[in-house]
Amino acid sequence: MNVGPHIHTVMPDDVDLRLDRWFKQKFPNISQGKLQKWLRTGQIRIDGRRIKANHRLSKGQKVRVPPFVGSMPPLKEHSMPKKKDDKSSLGKLLAESVLYIDDEVLAISKPPGIPVQGGTKASKHIDGALDSLKFGNLERPRLVHRLDKDTSGVLLLARTRQAARWLSQAFRERVTDKTYWALVVGDLRPFKGTVDLPVAKLPGKYGERMVIDETLGQRAITDYAVIEQLGKKASWIAMRPRTGRTHQLRVHMAALGTPILGDGKYGGEQAFLDYNGLSRKMHLHARDIRLKRVDRSEIFIDSDLPVHMKKSWKLLGLDTGNYRDPFEVFKAGET
Repeated sequence: MNVGPHIHTVMPDDVDLRLDRWFKQKFPNISQGKLQKWLRTGQIRIDGRRIKANHRLSKGQKVRVPPFVGSMPPLKEHSMPKKKDDKSSLGKLLAESVLYIDDEVLAISKPPGIPVQGGTKASKHIDGALDSLKFGNLERPRLVHRLDKDTSGVLLLARTRQAARWLSQAFRERVTDKTYWALVVGDLRPFKGTVDLPVAKLPGKYGERMVIDETLGQRAITDYAVIEQLGKKASWIAMRPRTGRTHQLRVHMAALGTPILGDGKYGGEQAFLDYNGLSRKMHLHARDIRLKRVDRSEIFIDSDLPVHMKKSWKLLGLDTGNYRDPFEVFKAGET
């Protein structure tokens, strides 16, 4: 089933209405932040052209809106469903977390605390609730990559078999650009660098735990850049993995002596800050992803911070509104 964008024709009663106000009248369940994101990424257009929120509508104009807008429930802040909730509640949670959808690709903002796939201790997981993300398709979407249970952010799914093939290949051949945000404990120096340390699975009874191993490990490479420093206490950083090893970002940051805040598995007690009730949850977020389709057209999807990270950012005086890509900033300084 084709799930293309919806086209709405501007009626006489809507003439001279601002686009953002027209949109809120038609789709009151959509937040202002989500609307601005769709405008910024070109998912909302008028007569095929990108447009701004303050554009005044004219009779007969064609307004393109994303295909899933009309059926989306009110947006909510997401957290892990309570144990008493059944699979349908997780499915509803995922349906409310949609960031992007077209005929081939679906992206959700994965909440922290929910595993992507099942295991011996995971009765609820994203893979088990994908029927809720069909949105008119006969087939459920397919996983093409994963995020750790306690990592939040952009998670891509394929809506067709063909899309699953090219998306899987894109991840396998590392032709996707993924940016993660994290809060790490300590003063990360230098402010920009590359970690090239091999990781291997620790044998024995430790479960899924990775270690730096120069002999048996697989090569793992992570680029990082500091966005903002909080004295010696903590650093807000961006990371771009060049390889996709299990727990790679977490192991690499711990190896530098600046573990990700809340990552007791790899940072021990050093991974926590006793600071005015700062959350002890993991502070690692898949912020955005950029990839090219087979036809070379580009997709860019980003995700807002989860609730606990927003609270930490506010508590520490960090402002995402002033964010500039640190990799581009450093690159400009080198030229």
